Amino acid sequence: MSLELTASQALGLWHDVTLEQVRRQGPDLSMRQFAILLHIYLVPPPHTVRGLAAALNVTKPVVTRALDTMGAFGLVDRVRDDLDRRSVIVKRTVAGAQFLSDFGDLIIEKGRRPGH
Repeated sequence: MSLELTASQALGLWHDVTLEQVRRQGPDLSMRQFAILLHIYLVPPPHTVRGLAAALNVTKPVVTRALDTMGAFGLVDRVRDDLDRRSVIVKRTVAGAQFLSDFGDLIIEKGRRPGH
């Protein structure tokens, strides 16, 4: 895959990846949920609701709703911070790591196709 894509090629790759993801029987995440999930897995922990809200420039209720959905899919877990009982720590899960690994593999696969 060439590292220099045109906007059209990048959008075509994104289309191919998202279309395939929708066809699969896995979690169907919004862009906001996906951004939060990627942040949790790509930025070193610890992660808190407050910290995620600040990093993504959204409110804490927005993050909480996203975490509710991702938690229902088993992609993240939340636990109370033992040092600050007001704070909630967001933890990675094996299922979440596998979901993103599979998604990364899908991007690579689609990116290797001619035209991308």
